[in-house]
Amino acid sequence: MSTRILLADDHKMVRAGFRHLLATNPDMEVVAEADNGREAVRLAAAHRPDVVLMDITMPELNGIEATRQIRKATEAIKVLILSVHGTAVHVIAALQAGASGYLLKDADAEELFTAIRAMIAGHVYLSPEVADVVVHGCASGESNECLAALATISPREREVLQLLAEGLGSKEIAAKLHVSIKTVQSHRERLMDRLDIHNVAGLTKFAIRHGLTTSDA
Repeated sequence: MSTRILLADDHKMVRAGFRHLLATNPDMEVVAEADNGREAVRLAAAHRPDVVLMDITMPELNGIEATRQIRKATEAIKVLILSVHGTAVHVIAALQAGASGYLLKDADAEELFTAIRAMIAGHVYLSPEVADVVVHGCASGESNECLAALATISPREREVLQLLAEGLGSKEIAAKLHVSIKTVQSHRERLMDRLDIHNVAGLTKFAIRHGLTTSDA
């Protein structure tokens, strides 16, 4: 039986490259593609793939938060992070969210296949470069400091923070999250209070620094 795979990346050419690569392996089948984290969550629920290949930096909902939501809904789905970001903060946050593997996007085809097979077998797979980064990041304490800051805010507040950083107003955020404008404003006030940041520009800088979005989102 083929391993059913969902591709989640906001770049069409990247998805096309992975689709072509996976097509060379008769044991793996792409069943759906998402161009943002929110769509990845929806398609994971609809298609129930065995594995999600997940980018981190995506609009609307980043890959780490999408991973958290997918794993909360269906623990059987394995998530492999494929990213250009190899910092300890990104890797540890992804593992804490429930990812079963982490590869940098410059990995070769054989390592990708190895990672997928390892996760299907119930193992966690980290490329050697990523494993080294995690060890050094933990030893320096830098990653723990960043993760501690993120731990002060809830998953929904992280969603609101990302959308604020991407330039959306309260009305637009409310529509995307299917909540009231008042609820969004309450989340924003709590974010500012907990992070001791009192304007949207400061929240945006925090979101970029902690990998929730990028400066060109």
